[in-house]
Amino acid sequence: MRVSTLIIDDESSARSRLRKLLGDFPELEIIDEVADGLDAVEKIEKVSPDLIFLDVQMPGLGGFEVLRALDPDKKIPLVVFVTAHDEYALSAFQNNAIGYLLKPINRLQLQQAVQRASALLQNEPEYKKEKDRIVAAAHGYGQPLYQIPARKRDHILLLNLDDIYWFKIEEGLVRVKTDEHLYWTNYLISELEARLPRELFFRANRTTIVNLRKISEIVPFFKNTYGLLMKDQDKTEIRVSERRSKNLRELLR
Repeated sequence: MRVSTLIIDDESSARSRLRKLLGDFPELEIIDEVADGLDAVEKIEKVSPDLIFLDVQMPGLGGFEVLRALDPDKKIPLVVFVTAHDEYALSAFQNNAIGYLLKPINRLQLQQAVQRASALLQNEPEYKKEKDRIVAAAHGYGQPLYQIPARKRDHILLLNLDDIYWFKIEEGLVRVKTDEHLYWTNYLISELEARLPRELFFRANRTTIVNLRKISEIVPFFKNTYGLLMKDQDKTEIRVSERRSKNLRELLR
């Protein structure tokens, strides 16, 4: 069985070394290399590899964020994470029992990772469990967010936080509003609340998070609640729940 394999790392020397090491495994078919997290998402969804070697720390979109950005309706590949010494990342791997390699890559550990991946691909129940662990690790990696991978039709891009007006749950999706477009993202509202800078974003109600710098006016409502008028072209009005209004008052002080 040939295992279609994708190498994802922003360092060309690291990709070259890994490709050379993987040449010792005839069961692997290296179909491509990718140097960018955003390109990695598009490539994974396009070629549906069986296995990816994924660098954790990359500019823009790191390894965990690549997995979070994947379309949940598409095939999730097996993942061997490649990382330097990142204690949080190592904890996420160990807690979820998924494959990871420390740089510089040890040949024996690489062999064990390849053998494990090959075995999983031939065992459907264990393969499914592994994919669930991969998704859990991606969700559990709680580092701060500084850019948001977002989608519009078949396009995916990275949004800067300063360009975002609000996140809102609509029709089962988390929508992201910028000055020009309405996108959607795979992140849950609860994840965004936990990982976005608190000095910049505020949870207005159960379904909505707003950018505090994009508020044009705060309007008092009954029962000590508020409405927020946003600076977007539609002048969107967002109601602040009673519980969140208390938080808003404390924030305004």
